Amino acid sequence: MRTKPALTDVDVKTIAAAAEAHALANKWNVTIAVVDDGGHLLHLHRLDGAGASTAEMATGKARTAALGRRETKVYEDMIKQGRVAFLSAPMTAMLEGGVPIVVGADIVGAVGVSGVKSDQDAAVARAGIAALGIESV
Repeated sequence: MRTKPALTDVDVKTIAAAAEAHALANKWNVTIAVVDDGGHLLHLHRLDGAGASTAEMATGKARTAALGRRETKVYEDMIKQGRVAFLSAPMTAMLEGGVPIVVGADIVGAVGVSGVKSDQDAAVARAGIAALGIESV
């Protein structure tokens, strides 16, 4: 039987705090979502000034990154390149800003961010993941 790493409560709090600090340092009003490897919500925080819809988008981006095992930008790029049939895939948010958390060969969760430009959303997610001392893919 194989064992695999999993996010702890401390890991989730570390990710969330670092992502929030990065967003606040840039004056970005965003929502930050952290999910486990099954896409189940572990943390959601909508910063002051973030739009109401960002809570759904951030959660969807995180779920899509965890379940799809890749950054949501990959899906956005596929659609932009004409693979519009991909819009019917069972993912919930195929816009940049969802980043999986990878430990070794395992996806242990993901961070999704929504509220600013897509590349800025992704930067906030990566800043949170970097606080664990691991690189995002």
